[in-house]
Amino acid sequence: MASASSNSLSISPSSTLVDAKAPRQPTAASPQCVTLPTLPPPPVQSQSRPWKATAYCRKIARNVMAMATGETLATREAPTEVTPTELTEFINKIQETWDKVEDKYAVSSLAVAGLVLVWGTAGMVSAIDKLPVVSTFLEVVGIGYTGWFAYKNLIFKPDRAALISKIKDTYKEILGTS
Repeated sequence: MASASSNSLSISPSSTLVDAKAPRQPTAASPQCVTLPTLPPPPVQSQSRPWKATAYCRKIARNVMAMATGETLATREAPTEVTPTELTEFINKIQETWDKVEDKYAVSSLAVAGLVLVWGTAGMVSAIDKLPVVSTFLEVVGIGYTGWFAYKNLIFKPDRAALISKIKDTYKEILGTS
């Protein structure tokens, strides 16, 4: 019968055990450890202003992120906020532009029609995208047309020159000058 060799497991006295019943001993901070500052208590939340708590949490997260990356708060630029004077100037500019419009009914109708068109188009595209065969077919058609366009207009030098001249002619036709 072969003799069985027994391997013993030894734990060095410097290693720490993690056990729920064993008391934890504070360990000294090593160069590998990163300590984060303690956060101040959150402000008292009221039911009428939940956005303040959200803004406070974003501010804390931004500060912790800056500290973790090693940036100082002085070097980090603050997010730009719209001041009330800028907002009133913008509103006044819109009002002046609206006052200059002669046919307000036509402009309003075009704006509403444009919004309805964008909303309808977005709904149609999402409906088509949900159909399993149609969306794949349209992707193949798009890839095929892109390949055909590149072959006809971009590969050879005379074709590129013709495309550029056609674009310039269309540009002159629309704007009148180059």
